[in-house]
Amino acid sequence: MATKHHIYLVPGFFGFANLGELLYFGHVRDFFVAELAQRGVEVEVVQVLSHPTGSIRTRAGDLLRAIEASTAKDDDGPIHLIGHSTGGLDARLFVSPGASLADGLDVEPFARRVRTVVTVSTPHAGTPLASFFLGLFGQKLLQLLSLFTVYVLRFGRLPLTVAFRFGSLLTRWDEQLGFRTTLLDQLFEQLLGDFSDERREELVRFLGDVGNDASLIPQLTPEGIDLFNASTHDRPGVRYGSVITQARSPSRRARLSGGRDPYAQITHTVYSFLYGRTQRMPLTAIPMHTPAQTAALVEAYGALPGPQACDGIVPTRSQVYGRVLTAVRADHLDAIGHFDQPAHRPPHVDWLISGSGFRRLQFERLWRTVADFVLLET
Repeated sequence: MATKHHIYLVPGFFGFANLGELLYFGHVRDFFVAELAQRGVEVEVVQVLSHPTGSIRTRAGDLLRAIEASTAKDDDGPIHLIGHSTGGLDARLFVSPGASLADGLDVEPFARRVRTVVTVSTPHAGTPLASFFLGLFGQKLLQLLSLFTVYVLRFGRLPLTVAFRFGSLLTRWDEQLGFRTTLLDQLFEQLLGDFSDERREELVRFLGDVGNDASLIPQLTPEGIDLFNASTHDRPGVRYGSVITQARSPSRRARLSGGRDPYAQITHTVYSFLYGRTQRMPLTAIPMHTPAQTAALVEAYGALPGPQACDGIVPTRSQVYGRVLTAVRADHLDAIGHFDQPAHRPPHVDWLISGSGFRRLQFERLWRTVADFVLLET
């Protein structure tokens, strides 16, 4: 009897996998199911529902519950964990020998079945953007960005009036002079008003989770992740691989690549704002890489990325862990299918225009490489 593989897709920061038709990993799941079927591999692909900004420990518990709910008691097939962004940290904690999860959850029976852990754009050394989100403005901005993401995936793009006002706010914002929280609140309410009553209630609950439990945010700072790395260890027998992303730095050329579309120009302003805070990675927090990891980055990018290189959310060199499976020019959400290619069916929708140029061809090549790694021992 053929071995059945179990692949769990673990969402990242404010992952919206539990919002009805808005699938965080929709394109990745469809690709995996089709690709492995073509290879004659029996597979179950599950998208994990995680607390959007709960602690890594809480989210690892969510992963355990997802595995328990989808795996028969007599099934001992291999498990593969693929985590995007913070989801990669959840996966690492899950398989860490002796991991202690909340509520006394026993992770070991499933952790010992894990064969591979693949992390995609994961902040293994932290991200300075998390430090920004700890502030009052950052907390409100995080909720608004969460709503932006859901809105764009549902309707295709933001209303221009909202986008203009938000872009103007970020352009004029000064960390020393402060800001007007009322404008963020107004934009928030305007976007919520476009959803049905039922979906609006669902979104309010989801975004309430983002605002009420922000335990994850301090854990993702370079200082917080240092403690995580000191207490989390690799499990013998598990193969670890990472997918690395580096986006184009904001520039006049990058802005012009968006053409005359005012929406692309405005959302590029949002990207520039996030990029500017992500590139402030302390030199002391940049991890040392193995010769093989360094060689992989140099081969992909032509030179070793500098400490300021990032994908708009996570520093590029913070993402390296285990074997570098592939390193691509993409922003933080491109790698999981959220890029601009509406002609594809189902369409790819980009909520933040970075000008990376990442498209379906690169997407398929990336995930085919991940599939090769997952099935290496079959």
